[in-house]
Amino acid sequence: MPHNPSWARFAGRVATGAVECVDLAVAPERLRGGLWFVVVDFEADLGGGATGRPGRARAWRFAHVADDDARHRRPTRWTGPQAGTWRSSLDRDAYQQAVARVREHVRDGDVYQANVCRVLSAPLPVSDTGDEPDAAALAAVLAAGNPAPHAAAVHVPAGHGIDPVWVVSASPELYLTLDGDRLTSGPIKGTARTPGGLTAKDRAENIMITDLVRNDLQRVCRAGSIEVTDLLAVEHHPGLVHLVTRVHGTLTADVAASPHLWRDVLAATFPPGSVSGAPKSSALRLIGQLEPVPRGPYCGAVGWIDGDAGRAELAVGIRTFWWERDPGGGTLRFGTGAGITWGSDPDAEWHETELKAARLTALASTPDDSPPPTSSEPA
Repeated sequence: MPHNPSWARFAGRVATGAVECVDLAVAPERLRGGLWFVVVDFEADLGGGATGRPGRARAWRFAHVADDDARHRRPTRWTGPQAGTWRSSLDRDAYQQAVARVREHVRDGDVYQANVCRVLSAPLPVSDTGDEPDAAALAAVLAAGNPAPHAAAVHVPAGHGIDPVWVVSASPELYLTLDGDRLTSGPIKGTARTPGGLTAKDRAENIMITDLVRNDLQRVCRAGSIEVTDLLAVEHHPGLVHLVTRVHGTLTADVAASPHLWRDVLAATFPPGSVSGAPKSSALRLIGQLEPVPRGPYCGAVGWIDGDAGRAELAVGIRTFWWERDPGGGTLRFGTGAGITWGSDPDAEWHETELKAARLTALASTPDDSPPPTSSEPA
């Protein structure tokens, strides 16, 4: 590894050698120039509503950026936590009680839908030499075992004078793309093992969140420019299917030209509607009451912003692992959740969270008495 082993990968680009980190809540204008890799916590207060918990919105600039070429990655080995060590922030009974609480709030007219999540965690300490777990190795294991259209990874280790981060995502969901003044979102709502398992509840939930996303984009887009395409399209992913819709709009001239473009866009649209609920502000308050731990980068945003080219691609941070140092040496986390409506069955929603987590946590875990899988990392 180089002296500064930081790196990032997303959307066909790989970057190495982080040189600085900026706080998007403080200096969003910095993103109008240069290429930045972005990680935003779900709890970050960017002006669009928050759960009341602290969260960060950060972007890193790297010294070297190139096209991602898998042929240039050297083999390495991922050593994950033992499969039996994962623990959930909400057990089955607690999660089902949270679902019941949301249904009460829907009945009372407080919300139409709220996303309820739980965070799985497993101990994963630093190595004997003090090295952090190999994010590149996990990223490649997921790429091989669970390829995702918006897969991403950012790892800036502690101790190099730059704000650290460790995130590996196999996200299937587009939060935002920007191409010039064209803004697009791709909300996912509706999950099943097969297309035949998708229900009327899934379709209604998708349409509900599509309306929320349309309203979010309208806050920064020209009147009459919002359009919906691919409504309720079925997308196939490893082990499951999703209902996906696309929403497009054209930025107003003022927003497109503003040095605070990303402050305005994020304030209008964050956190993503598919992982919060509707109305968003009421759903966020309810999430803050029901979920015992913060989501962090899970359900936030991860991706890149190219200020020079006027282009960006940000994924919703679902199917996402993140690692943090702690007094025990370190913990690997993974989030999973489901959208709750009046039509939700608590047991079925629990099983949806299990379905979303099972494949990925298995890939990230080391089975007892089995060698860890071999993978690869950036050159």
